[in-house]
Amino acid sequence: MESNAPERPGNAAELEKLGVEGLVKALQDSTDPQVRQYAAYLLGKAPNPRAIQPLVEALGDFDKSVREQATFALSRIGKAAIEPLAEAMKEPRWETRYRAAEALGRIADEKAVKPLIQGLKDNRDHVRYMAAKGLKSLGDSDAIEPMIILLGDENRYVRMMAVRALGAIGGTKAKEALDAALSGEKDEKVREAITEALA
Repeated sequence: MESNAPERPGNAAELEKLGVEGLVKALQDSTDPQVRQYAAYLLGKAPNPRAIQPLVEALGDFDKSVREQATFALSRIGKAAIEPLAEAMKEPRWETRYRAAEALGRIADEKAVKPLIQGLKDNRDHVRYMAAKGLKSLGDSDAIEPMIILLGDENRYVRMMAVRALGAIGGTKAKEALDAALSGEKDEKVREAITEALA
């Protein structure tokens, strides 16, 4: 069983026989979150460009497990999903932007860098955190300047993720910013993260 495979709903066997169109319909129309979740999971297993838009829409589902499966499915689809995900970073619901940032980070392609950098300026701390996490795995030096701004973020978890990302990206500019942040940082946990990143 794959680590992120969801629990099978009662009609799993029927769902497994459906093609992309049928699964998209189940994802959009079913009132049972377990069915929507499983449909999203199956759409990610047989990556098809036709599934991208419905999966992006599912990032805003009211059920957390459906949003999560849509994220995994889109990251499996990979590069073809980057542009629609970049668009999803502008959605009004923060949950959609958060999951879009997570999927972009998982795809880990250089085309994901720009939308993730935009995400660092999001008004929601969850989104800033997830964008920083994605950029940490991408290690792109374009992210250094906007990431330095996050060292002064009001949310300690966002600051910690920015610290880790800068530590992972490395370079003189990142090191200098981390040194400067250490002298002004009051939060013990963030200070620890900075010390670790500078080690």
